[in-house]
Amino acid sequence: MIIYPSPIFGPVHSRRLGVSLGINLLPADGKVCTFDCLYCECGFNADRRPALPMPTREEVRTALEGTLASFNSRLDVITFAGNGEPTCHPLFHEIVDDTIALRDRYFPEAKISVLSNGTMIGVRSIHDALMRVDNNIQKLDTVNPHYIRTVDRPATKYDVRRTIGFLKMFRGHVIIQTMFVRGDGDASELLDNTGEEYVAPWLDAVRDIKPESVMVYTIDRETPDKRMLKATPAQLNAIRDRVIAIGIPCTASY
Repeated sequence: MIIYPSPIFGPVHSRRLGVSLGINLLPADGKVCTFDCLYCECGFNADRRPALPMPTREEVRTALEGTLASFNSRLDVITFAGNGEPTCHPLFHEIVDDTIALRDRYFPEAKISVLSNGTMIGVRSIHDALMRVDNNIQKLDTVNPHYIRTVDRPATKYDVRRTIGFLKMFRGHVIIQTMFVRGDGDASELLDNTGEEYVAPWLDAVRDIKPESVMVYTIDRETPDKRMLKATPAQLNAIRDRVIAIGIPCTASY
């Protein structure tokens, strides 16, 4: 399992975003997340309880400026990611403002991305901050409540239909990211969201949200639940093509 340094890590070469400098607003020694996904590369919440605090706004700003000021190679994106859900930080809104200002000063062509599970987007300050970043990337693995409880395992109250309503409030300034996986052995049916009973309702939700684009992908690293298997390239390509067919750009990452 991977635990990222805090507050700055990388750069890393992202399958979807290019050369990415990471901002981890969560503790450097553990995980803080409103989901507890079976496939999370950071491990299960209960096994990764942090002892350290979240970095302060000043710590993030100082570390980011120091890194950008000395960075002398290509940089495609600055990405809020790391050990859990970045919007959990109580000063997320203010830190986004700082990041935009520093990006504009040092790397004005770089994009700012946020990888989020969507659990906090109903908070007005978080919605407003996400409207100001370039790539507002929000998770929607399925619209099936049982699958969400079984695989995404929300650690807080979560209503997928309510979340879809909040996603629509971005008025197109949102990118939907969906993790498609399969299960091993007896878990194959329980953990698999690549079947038509999952894909068709998810596609209806995507059509309703009207995002600027969709990213479909599958696991790329070790998962804490060993029953998880990668979706196949053929499965991802077929889903990607169905999204494109309804007029929404879509990429597939294997």
